[in-house]
Amino acid sequence: MNVPEVFPRERSEVANRALNVSLSVASLMLLSPVFVLIAIAIRMSSRGPIIYAQTRVGLDRRWRETLALRERRHEDLGGQVFTIFKFRTMRVDAERLSGAVWAQENDPRVTSLGRMLRKFRLDELPQLWNIVRGDMNLVGPRPERPSIVARLREDIDEYRFRHRVKPGLTGLAQINQHYDSCLDDVRAKVRWDLAYIERQDAWFDIRIMLRTIPAVLLKFRGQ
Repeated sequence: MNVPEVFPRERSEVANRALNVSLSVASLMLLSPVFVLIAIAIRMSSRGPIIYAQTRVGLDRRWRETLALRERRHEDLGGQVFTIFKFRTMRVDAERLSGAVWAQENDPRVTSLGRMLRKFRLDELPQLWNIVRGDMNLVGPRPERPSIVARLREDIDEYRFRHRVKPGLTGLAQINQHYDSCLDDVRAKVRWDLAYIERQDAWFDIRIMLRTIPAVLLKFRGQ
């Protein structure tokens, strides 16, 4: 099925990179006591590593190539794979039997501490280092695992457009929706992501960042 192309709004990559790195480094310094407290709590509450590393799909740097060139290469121009960092919230080997599945509320594989970290999105804080490394931005579509991306690219035609910008720590979809439990929820999030891609700029990013904390708190109160 042919769907209308979605193109990212042009922006200065140098200025955007400077903004993301400076804010991420400042946040890492400011939140360092929080990192230490979370690390101690994880170590005391359950066995296993403090930091959980996982493969995710990020920016597709080749999407501007012509269709003819893509067809000659006979390759899937999905996003670049990178390693994402999170505070561990699940029991060790939680996905050994189930494999990669979408995040769910009240997931039985999640520890009691992990449930609290997820509610406030504190488990995502180590991704500030991903931003410093250049894998992610502060704002953008949330990155997913390769197996889930492959599945969603088949089910949602416009899903591939999400990889035309770097993934983010937060995004327009995250402040407007919570965990997705079905394909329709994912489609709704994709619509928010594409709306962001077409409007992206520094001021829009700042507005989304400022709305993230109250959005998390309001969703927590509503549970």
